[in-house]
Order: sequence, then structure tokens, then C-alpha cells
Amino acid sequence: MAEVLPEYVGRLAPSPTGALHLGNVRTFMVAWLRARQAGGRIIMRMEDLDHPKDKPGADRAAIEDLKWLGFDWDEEYVQSRRKDRYRAALEKLQAQDLVYPCVCTRKDVLAAQSAPHAGEQLFYPGTCREKRLEWTDKACWRFKTPPASRVEFEDAFAGRYVQDVAEKLGDFPLARDRFGAGYTLAVVVDDAEMGVSEVVRGDDLLPATPAHILLQRALGLPTPVYCHVPLLVGPDGKRLAKRHGDSRICRYREEGVKPEAILGRLAYWSGWIKEERPVSLKGLLDAFDLAKTPHTPCIVS
Repeated sequence: MAEVLPEYVGRLAPSPTGALHLGNVRTFMVAWLRARQAGGRIIMRMEDLDHPKDKPGADRAAIEDLKWLGFDWDEEYVQSRRKDRYRAALEKLQAQDLVYPCVCTRKDVLAAQSAPHAGEQLFYPGTCREKRLEWTDKACWRFKTPPASRVEFEDAFAGRYVQDVAEKLGDFPLARDRFGAGYTLAVVVDDAEMGVSEVVRGDDLLPATPAHILLQRALGLPTPVYCHVPLLVGPDGKRLAKRHGDSRICRYREEGVKPEAILGRLAYWSGWIKEERPVSLKGLLDAFDLAKTPHTPCIVS
């Protein structure tokens, strides 16, 4: 009897914190092409839990831009409508005494940094762990990272990755919501409940992945395959931003640029086609090859 392979389930997970831009689209292209080449399903999940940064109407605009570019998906979810799932997961962690409320400010955490932990990923030494504090609106939930927390996994693009979470991050934050509705807890719960088999995202999130894996283990959830691809950057090598020009998809639409022209340019920059030419997403299915994608950041020219 022939082996029955598990179904591939990928996901597109935009956040309504601003307009969709070229960098977002390049990562979504990889996710969509990986799933459709495998004959799998695609989940659309709007990750709208970052309330202070969410922009009114940005969720609808992102969906419109993606559809205009030719993206489709098989299921659609909105995280703000799934808070009961995150609350249940938080309660499970609380029952295991694996989380605690922390009232340290970012300034407090920065002040506690030593040289090896300086940078975007802040190390937290567990200042509030033993204080047994009550929840306040200024608190966040932190995960009690165990001393033996070395995580090793094989990324589908970046290769072998190893991190000792206790040494690198310490007790990492899960959510700033009383009932657990925050990015780290939500994505772990959602990927498992939605059956996501591979997570394609930017490699800026690669260092955060071992913490996600620790959380999956604590909740008894499966770990998907991870595929972290390089970001689009400007000529200065820095993450694509307004200083590099207006790369919003809505701007291209307003100027009459065809979606195939945008996709063709991104495919050319990514090494999937040999010359820049208009092409549809479906037209890239035969040409797309993850192995052709450069391991260096994609420079917008």
C-alpha cells in the first residue's frame, strides 16, 4: 500500500498595523507557492491583536490588495474573534504554574541587559517570577522558561538552528491581555488548531521560534515545519521602510501598475525567473523553486 502523506497546510498571516507592502508580498508569495505546489490548503489569518498599532481599515485593505495580486485561500480567520481559545490555553499554563504576571516596563528590562543579550531580543532575568503579583492592566504574562531549554530544529530554508532560550531570552512574554490574547500565545494555539503543517515567515522571526517551540511542548501541541526567508531590504541593507520610497501595494494600484508586473519583479529579485517580466501567481507555480532563493536579504532596486 502506498504511503499516505500528510496534507500540506500553509498560512498567510497579515497584521492590520499598516498598508501591505512589497516585503509582505514577497513572503506571502513563498507561502502561497509552497502550499499550491504541494496541492495543499492555505489559511488566511488576520493577526489583529496588536491593538495600539492596528490601523482602522488596514485589515480590509490588506485583503483587497492580496486578492488584487491574485492570492486565494481556503479558510479565513480573525484572531480577535478567537480569544476564548487563547484564554483556555492560558488557563492550562496557569494550572501547570508555567506563567506569571510581570509589571516590569521596557525601560526596566533594558536596564537589566548585559552585553550578550543586548539587541532586539531582550533578555528577562525573571525579576517578577517569585513575587506572586496580582494581575494589573500594566502587566504582561511571562512564560517560566526552564533551565534546560536548549531547542534545536531544522528550518526548511535557514537550516539547523539552535538556541538556549533560558540564556537568550529568559522568561519571555506571552501576552499583554488578562486572558492571554497576545501574539506569541495566539500564533502557537492557532497554528495547531488550524492544522498548519508549515509556517513561512520572514527570518526576523527566526530567533523567536525556539520560544514558540517551548510553548508548543508545554501545551502538548505539535510543532510545524518552519521556513524563514530573508526580508526585502533597501540599498542600505536595512529593512524596507518609508526612507526607501513608497512600496505600498495600494500606491502601485493607484498608479495603474499591473499586479503581474509587481509579481514578476519580486520573482526576478528572488531568483525564480531569469528575467523580469509580468507573471501571475499561477504562472509561477512551475518556475518557483525555494532552492533558487538567495540566502541573503533581497535588495530592492
